[in-house]
Amino acid sequence: MPLTLPSPIAAFFAAESRDGGAVAACFTDQGVVMDEGHTHVGHAAIAAWKTAASSQYDYTSTPVALASDADGRIVVTSHVIGNFPGSPVDLRYAFVLAGDKIARLEIAP
Repeated sequence: MPLTLPSPIAAFFAAESRDGGAVAACFTDQGVVMDEGHTHVGHAAIAAWKTAASSQYDYTSTPVALASDADGRIVVTSHVIGNFPGSPVDLRYAFVLAGDKIARLEIAP
């Protein structure tokens, strides 16, 4: 059965298959992405992060579980398959929402 994700999170996973600008549009103006030890703040930095990741690897990300953690974040476990070292892998996407946008996203194994 497919997951029912909150709208901003569903928009993020839909945008992942497009481009950096589409992903950045899912975030607040000062949105933050933490991934692979780096922090990206704001639309331009988030778009550049996504564009770089997409140019280096081809991958698909399929959300498989949804939960909330003790800090109130919405945590989506996604099965990621691609041409990157360690594929496939299940990653945890921990979202903090602000209205209909994403304020913060931490991606970790």
